[in-house]
Parts: sequence; C-alpha cells; structure tokens
Amino acid sequence: MLVLAATSENPDDLTGIAGWAVDVMERLGGPGAGLLIALENLFPPLPSEIILPLAGFTASRGDLSLASALVWTTVGSIVGALVLYGLGRALGRDRTFAIWNRLPLVEEADFLRTEEWFARHGRKAVFFGRMIPIFRSLISVPAGVASMPVGQFLLLTALGSAIWNTTFVLAGYLLGEQWHQVEGVIGWFKWAVVAAVALFVARWVMRRIRRRRSDPGPTVS
Repeated sequence: MLVLAATSENPDDLTGIAGWAVDVMERLGGPGAGLLIALENLFPPLPSEIILPLAGFTASRGDLSLASALVWTTVGSIVGALVLYGLGRALGRDRTFAIWNRLPLVEEADFLRTEEWFARHGRKAVFFGRMIPIFRSLISVPAGVASMPVGQFLLLTALGSAIWNTTFVLAGYLLGEQWHQVEGVIGWFKWAVVAAVALFVARWVMRRIRRRRSDPGPTVS
C-alpha cells in the first residue's frame, strides 16, 4: 500500500496528503474538511481513511469543533456524490447501453439483468455502498443512470455517509496523534474488498469465455 502520509507523532512534521489536509482544515476550518471529502468523492485516490481521521485529529487539537468536522464532512460527501449522480443522469440509459455494447465479453442480457437488479436493490446499494471502500464514489453514477429520485438519493447518501464519516472522525478524535492507526485497520478491509471484486470478475470472465467456446454459434446451410 502506498504511504500517503508521514506518521510522525508531531503534527508539524506531517507531510504529503496528511500535511496538506491538516493545513487546509487549519486554514478553512469545517468547510475545509467538507471540501476535502467532496474532492475524495470525485477523485477516489484521495483516501477518506486518511482525511476523515485527520479531521477528527484536527478537532482534537482545537482547530475546529468536533460537531463542525462531522457536519461538514457529511456535507462534503453529499456534494461530491451529487456531482457524480448528475454525471450519471446526464449520461443516461441509452448512452450507457451503447458503451456497454462495445465492451468485450458482455451481452445485452447482462445489462438488462444489472438494470433489473438495481431497480430492486438500488436503495440498499446506495446506502451500504457509501460505507464500502472503492464503491463509495462509484455507486452514485449508476444511481444517476437509473434516474433514482434525487430526494431519495440524497437521503440515502446522507445517512450512509454520516455513519462512515462519524466512525472515522471519532476514531481520529479519540486517537489524537495516533490517528494514523486507523489507516492500517481500514487498509486490510480495502484490500479484502479489492480481492473479492477481483475474484468475482475473474470467475465471471472465465465462465463467459468457456460458454462462448462451447457455443458453436449459428450454422450456415
């Protein structure tokens, strides 16, 4: 895993993303924390498992209040998710379907099954997706493509984000200068998610390849 921040116990020695994030929050307070989390939603390489505990750590130093950190990080999550939802809404079903049909190994039936699944489980997907690394940002796009009612999307996003953000902000607040311990714990969770997704994709690809090899296709008389 890439080391994105120095783990020195002296807050003045923080470098990289951690040093930059603390500087933003010290300068802008709660809105700065919200801005960072909005950017994390739009650019997933910015890790919430660093930014959120740092917001709690910054609050523990008195540079912003704990309530401000909790409220503004959730506002930032909603704003970032809403931008991605809007992109999905602008893309729309027809354009998404056209892109889908150009992908290797996929079929029209796969798209229809995915669409039907999201119609049945989209609300749970948005809510719980806000608490799963990698999918935290991505889940907003299919919600937009599926034209989920915006009020429903905002409510589910706010609830899921509030749970995720509160957990990590409080962890950073309670751990103080040991905030970086949170990254190690969530790092294992993130890699478990990556491994599960990779295994699922690999099995799906192998099954699709075997099915196509066993299908002789139409015969010419």
